[in-house]
Amino acid sequence: MSESPWWRIGWRNLGRHRKRTVITALGLAVGYFAVVFLVGWVEGITAEMVENATGLVSGQIEIHASEYRPERSLYETIGGREGTDVAQMLREIAADSAVVAAAPRVYAGGLVSSGESTSAGMFMGIDPQLEPTLSRFLDELSAGRLPEPGRNELVIGTEMARQLVAGVGDEVVVVAPGADGSMGNDLFRIAGIFRTGMAELDATFAVLHLGDLQTLVVLEPGRIHEVAVSTADPWIAADTAARLAANLAPADLGLEVAPWTELRPEMVEYVALAQSFYFVIFVVVFAIAIFGVANTMLMATFERRREFAVMLALGTTPRSVVLTVISEAFAMGLLSLLIGSAITFPLMIWWHNAPPDLSWLYGEVTMFGALLTPSLRVEYNLAVWLQSGVALVLTALLAALYPAVRAARVPPADTLSGL
Repeated sequence: MSESPWWRIGWRNLGRHRKRTVITALGLAVGYFAVVFLVGWVEGITAEMVENATGLVSGQIEIHASEYRPERSLYETIGGREGTDVAQMLREIAADSAVVAAAPRVYAGGLVSSGESTSAGMFMGIDPQLEPTLSRFLDELSAGRLPEPGRNELVIGTEMARQLVAGVGDEVVVVAPGADGSMGNDLFRIAGIFRTGMAELDATFAVLHLGDLQTLVVLEPGRIHEVAVSTADPWIAADTAARLAANLAPADLGLEVAPWTELRPEMVEYVALAQSFYFVIFVVVFAIAIFGVANTMLMATFERRREFAVMLALGTTPRSVVLTVISEAFAMGLLSLLIGSAITFPLMIWWHNAPPDLSWLYGEVTMFGALLTPSLRVEYNLAVWLQSGVALVLTALLAALYPAVRAARVPPADTLSGL
């Protein structure tokens, strides 16, 4: 009970020098904003990188024959030479609640020629109805449309089109080794041109209708190399892959169900590295803030040394003086947290829902095979918001410890006598 007046005095002391209080509180508030924003921005970059890397072409999960990787041989199709019931397999995959889309694919390597120009390419056979529900690289073609079945059409990247000096409507010669040992070749017409912004994709990928590519490389309709799967959230891909592997096991097709975390280990390592820097961000930001608060509290206690001397002379214990200064610092921390929250939360919500585009400043950036469009996109991390709030208040309290001890050691007689 005897200590309660000193707590009230500590809170009231914030109003003595309002400008200094506001400036100090703003400093701590900016520190809070900096931590929350930097962590959110790193998570935003990470999320965009993972989403683009898995959503542009590959999907979050790949299902193929167990021997297909890493050579990705033309002969290693799901179900072997007998193939599989593709429609039934897609239904079983789609039955999982976490699966958003699934699409079959066939791959082959070969050459595309137009006139005197020739380009090596990776041919990808797709179902034009299912593929757009899973990947994004064909969403907005630079020109033309997707290939239609039975018409010997293909879609190529902008860089391949430039190398071949060809455009929509032009005919090209496609050559690819067949699964029966023959050399497949045929005339195809360019139905469309896509642009991903990734040079390796735009220069080497050629997309055909699934059935047309199977005919070219002599594969039966039931023989496919892969089923790509998209999940509601990239971070649930590993659990979803485990469930799909268990659900598809009775078919005895010798499948490998691989999530992106297994296919792209370098990306997983980058995410872990980025998260390990969160602690460094906390320490650096609040370590800087602690000196500013300590300086303010030292000035405040120095100006009030005669007041503390009177308090001690009247019988106030040094512990009560310490509590008075600490309570002022605690109030400063809470005020800073309120200001910081008022600044941070609206900006975080805005930058999460409508992040400002920075591509005008940096252009497009490729990282770990993912195309990034620089922006101020941030992700919510409520744990970091709470931890930053606690760290802010603790920073204010720690910064006040030394000034509080100094105030408690003011010699009453010497100070009041002017010595």
